[in-house]
Amino acid sequence: MASLARLRTGIARARKIPFPRTLHTAADSTVLQDDASHSEPFAVKLHEESFKSYRTDAPTLDMTVTKDSLLKIYKEMAVIRRMEQSADALYKQKLIRGFCHLAIGQEAVSVGMVNSLTPDDNIISSYRTHPFAVLRGGSVVGLIGELLGRQCGISKGKGGSMHVFTESFQGGHGIVGAQVPLGAGLAFAAKYMEKPVATYAMYGDGASNQGQVFESYNMAKLWNLPCVFVCENNKYGMGTAAERSSSNTQYYTRGDLIPGIQCNGMDVLAVMKAVQHTKDWVVNGNGPILLEFVTYRYGGHSMSDPGTTYRTRDEVQRMRSTHDPIRGLQRYIEEWGLASEEDMKKLDKEAKADVDAAVEEAKASPFPEEDKMWTDIYVKGTEPPFMRGREREEIHVY
Repeated sequence: MASLARLRTGIARARKIPFPRTLHTAADSTVLQDDASHSEPFAVKLHEESFKSYRTDAPTLDMTVTKDSLLKIYKEMAVIRRMEQSADALYKQKLIRGFCHLAIGQEAVSVGMVNSLTPDDNIISSYRTHPFAVLRGGSVVGLIGELLGRQCGISKGKGGSMHVFTESFQGGHGIVGAQVPLGAGLAFAAKYMEKPVATYAMYGDGASNQGQVFESYNMAKLWNLPCVFVCENNKYGMGTAAERSSSNTQYYTRGDLIPGIQCNGMDVLAVMKAVQHTKDWVVNGNGPILLEFVTYRYGGHSMSDPGTTYRTRDEVQRMRSTHDPIRGLQRYIEEWGLASEEDMKKLDKEAKADVDAAVEEAKASPFPEEDKMWTDIYVKGTEPPFMRGREREEIHVY
């Protein structure tokens, strides 16, 4: 009974996440309708509860945006959601097999981050990373093709959902928390080579208690590395509520001497502001910083998890109806007079058509040839002369 009471308390606390529902603009929306250029910046003010801080000042609430940038961001979030929904359908049709972790509901994090960084900045993450692979140099066709195990896939159909990489996205890692020290290494390399870039080492609330995460904190602070440790807190590590696994669920405060920022991860504009703030922090020589995005996944941990045994359907529906990142941005765009409801529906239809076409193209791609199954293990030009196979006698020559 006591454990059940704690579980109920954990769920109740999870429902009290401070997700702001509105943004306030410094300009009147009727004025914005009359502005001449779609690319002309205008000022907005973020909700006062967008950020919390630890050992540092929070980002300011003022930022500038443009109509073009907001519509681009909306379209990207719509495409990402449609893509993940298509992956869900393909998995249920048994066309995608194995592990598959979807990011439906968390679109503001990936789209906001990518739109605030340059291709030279590093992003490394775990395995709920389909959006990053597409937004950082990949394509919907390449991502869906990879999930289907086809030659057109990002990893040529040989990596699967948990191993997607591009030249500007460092993965896509299947071992929980293992990418965090790799991210610290990328930051070390940037500092060593005196490159003014930031490294975003991402992990989830479920991985936050891994020892290697804290070891990475220590080294990054000791060596003053330009690393942003990003906890993508979707409130559940697999099927365990954060309150049941972590004594301190304020993940942005867990870096000891490292300062931290908590951000509303369901608001894409707040995400962009937090990323701009943390990048400025690390590239200006201030050392590492923690960044926690409080977000929410609508589905289960993976396709094998219905996501309803450890939380109620009402909780999921409430989050969908009150804090959805895509609908939230749509409300801002319409309230500010930047586009009509019909304009937004057109973007939704375009996103659906783009993804549907990509799915059909990926399905038409052939499976990898058997004699190519031992290639593409190493970056081109760095391959060894041969690869050992499954048994000692099995040798594959490049």
